[in-house]
Amino acid sequence: MFNKVDAQGYYIRKWTSRITLTLCTLAAGIAVILLLVILGYTLINGISYINIDFLVNAAVPAGESGGGMKNEIIGTVILTLIASVIALPVGLMAGTYLSEFGGKKMASSVRFAADILAGVPSIVVGVFAYAIVVRPLQAYSALSAGIALAVIMIPMVTRTTEESIKLVPNSIREAALALGIPRWRTVLGVIMPGAITGIITGIMLGVARIAGETAPLIFTAFGNYFGFDGLLKPIAALPLQIYKYAISAYPDQNQQAWAGAFLLVILILIISIFVRWLSSRRTR
Repeated sequence: MFNKVDAQGYYIRKWTSRITLTLCTLAAGIAVILLLVILGYTLINGISYINIDFLVNAAVPAGESGGGMKNEIIGTVILTLIASVIALPVGLMAGTYLSEFGGKKMASSVRFAADILAGVPSIVVGVFAYAIVVRPLQAYSALSAGIALAVIMIPMVTRTTEESIKLVPNSIREAALALGIPRWRTVLGVIMPGAITGIITGIMLGVARIAGETAPLIFTAFGNYFGFDGLLKPIAALPLQIYKYAISAYPDQNQQAWAGAFLLVILILIISIFVRWLSSRRTR
């Protein structure tokens, strides 16, 4: 009787494992297929419109043929730099505090706030930036767009920095403190260099996230066909221009939207590959 029950349990576990593995494999295959379809469709529709003129020329008025997205590419780089300048110090210091200095209750509260902030829809962040920056200044600007993107980037950098620092062995901390090195110097000179690969990975993931954001830019950057004109002036951005061209009634602008989408996808793909390369080095 015991052997029969045991055999039934074995077959139940065996088939449960097979079914679960099959479902997981099927889900992974669907995810990969969807990714390949998106990349392939964007490639087919966008690569034929990528040329030197598209990269070095500014946009032209609606209805005219030609033009490019030079100002939008430059604007995306500028907005990413502004957001990084704001988000990196805050995220790095917050992550270091959570890992090394925060008390249990305080660290738990800050960690919970970072997780909630990471889950806030980007369009809500755009409305928030509009309320606290655009309305007081009474103007759309690169600064307001950079602040909105920084708010999106901060929780990702914070949590990645915290987890990366936690992976540094305690023996390294103890050795540095045993030599009489102050704790703050131990963190800056010993622990942070040991976690730098993971920290850079988090930063690059944050950059890839904000580089493709469109919703916050609708409420903050607004767009500008004449290039960068200062921090307190509207600015063009690649995701925003893709959105405007995609809903345009002019076929030429629709084609440029596909070209811009292809360029943006390639940019994010390069960043993602770089992150994976860093992660593999860290594992080795």
